Amino acid sequence: MLTAVNIGLFTRLGRGPADARKLKLKLGLHERSTLDFLDSLVALGFITRKGVGWDAVYANAEDTDLFLDKNKSTYMGGILEMSNNRLYPFWNDLEVALKSGKPQNEAKDGDKPFFGQISGDENKLREFVQAMGGVQVGNFFQFSKEFDFSKYETLCDIGGAGAHLATQVATNQPHMSCISFDLPEVTKIAQENIERMDFTPRVKAVAGDMFIDDFPKVDVITMGNLLHDWGVEDRKKLIKKAYDSLPDGGALVVIENIIDDERRLNAFGLMMSLNMLIETHEGADFTGAEFEGWAKEAGFKKTVLMPLNGPASAVIAYK
Repeated sequence: MLTAVNIGLFTRLGRGPADARKLKLKLGLHERSTLDFLDSLVALGFITRKGVGWDAVYANAEDTDLFLDKNKSTYMGGILEMSNNRLYPFWNDLEVALKSGKPQNEAKDGDKPFFGQISGDENKLREFVQAMGGVQVGNFFQFSKEFDFSKYETLCDIGGAGAHLATQVATNQPHMSCISFDLPEVTKIAQENIERMDFTPRVKAVAGDMFIDDFPKVDVITMGNLLHDWGVEDRKKLIKKAYDSLPDGGALVVIENIIDDERRLNAFGLMMSLNMLIETHEGADFTGAEFEGWAKEAGFKKTVLMPLNGPASAVIAYK
């Protein structure tokens, strides 16, 4: 499936069904393996087939067509592209990571964090930013529709990557003005997305360092797949900075694969926490109870958990 995404099979089938011979030519496949490859994807449910053999006609399954066609706005394959190109080989060293407690990615041989390693490579950076947006786009959409924004007018997404959360809120809450806040090299990509989706001026890309610069003064601060990149002390620092920037009644919303408090049910969240071991020096996923403790330590009055799609949830802290 990762290979199919990477070579553009599902995007090609997004333009319409095609027979095996045509797919072989378009994708540059060898005839020895083409039918086995395509029929494996049929057996796995990613594509459908009419007929058998070289004359068979293949098409995307319904959910594949919606989420894995790169030409659709609902495309979430960015995380799969990154999994294929980066993460897959790093997980071969999980045993080393478990015994050493150290990351096994680009940061393996140095003290520089993973993001610092890829920020100088524009292609890798764009792949990472698109991956982070794609993997959460369904959750950002659901949050933007279901959270009660009626008392709020402004939002800032800290570590906003490609501005996917900010633009979803702007789409579904026309009264909201939004900021996507991230490092300068990322803000450039966010600005391109904002302009392409025609959200200027209701969505702005603002450059800054979340550990050094003050957060913008807004009614709602969001953090999507951000806190799990960092150790506990850095998480507490970011939560406290959010508290200091919000007005009374304001909300901090953290969207992550929140692990259930008993640590028994959210297998994806637990596996993502292992991925943070592979990717970061101190990062890990966390439970709702852990977040509540950090939020109340910062001064927030109460927290609420909002289940989102699949293994993800939003934990919301109110000032």
